[in-house]
Amino acid sequence: MISVVIRNKNQDKALTFLLKNLTERYQSDISEIIVIDNLSTDRSEEITKQFGARFVSIKNFSYGGSANFAAKEAKNDIVVIFSAHSYPVSHDFFKLIIEKFKERKDLAGLRCLHSPNDYRNFINKVSSETDPNRSGLIFSGSAFNRKVWEKYPFNEGVATFEDKEWSKRVIKEGYKIEFVESIFSYEINRTKSQKFFRFKSDVVGNYQLWHQDLSLSNAFNGLIIGSFKLIKNFVVDFWYIVKRFVFSIKFVFNKPEKFD
Repeated sequence: MISVVIRNKNQDKALTFLLKNLTERYQSDISEIIVIDNLSTDRSEEITKQFGARFVSIKNFSYGGSANFAAKEAKNDIVVIFSAHSYPVSHDFFKLIIEKFKERKDLAGLRCLHSPNDYRNFINKVSSETDPNRSGLIFSGSAFNRKVWEKYPFNEGVATFEDKEWSKRVIKEGYKIEFVESIFSYEINRTKSQKFFRFKSDVVGNYQLWHQDLSLSNAFNGLIIGSFKLIKNFVVDFWYIVKRFVFSIKFVFNKPEKFD
């Protein structure tokens, strides 16, 4: 059986849909659902309990820390992590995961499919050894082996990409991470504040894991290019607002023939 762990913060509407989806379509494949919540102020706890899931709060959030916390809370050897704004789609989502783990004893984790990149790498058989970033785990729609995690916990020192760092580490130890044909959806509309938080984490994580450095020239180029794109997008958007207005005026005075 499978433990499903959901990382959540103030996503009660998305969480409602995810829990409804899990409990109505996949009940026979899941033995527990745990919501790891980062001090939400909305109805997340109430909704979690409505669907019979377990609600656990975590105060000091970090990506690696929350992943370790999730693994500690789970009771099964196969753990599937979702963000509240993601959800499984294919009817055999969890069954395929279970089959894969039964087939291979050296399997540390499975990456499910949710994007064109996932599908291309899956079809082209791009391994996690070759591309741990885009073929390794992604902790929204991935499964990992809890027994492997007990030997190699997630790194709480990385700002983000804890899933990729773990992928690289366990692969070096001889374990495998593969794609599985389990399809899920990932949809989120981040606020400006959330995008900035993600930007900061990505800058630090890219430096820590992929050694992508940031220089003063990079920072200034980002400012100049970002400003140029902002002005360009404003001009283009305003131009099409005017075009729509002109078309609407023409339409008012020159309407086409109606058909029954």
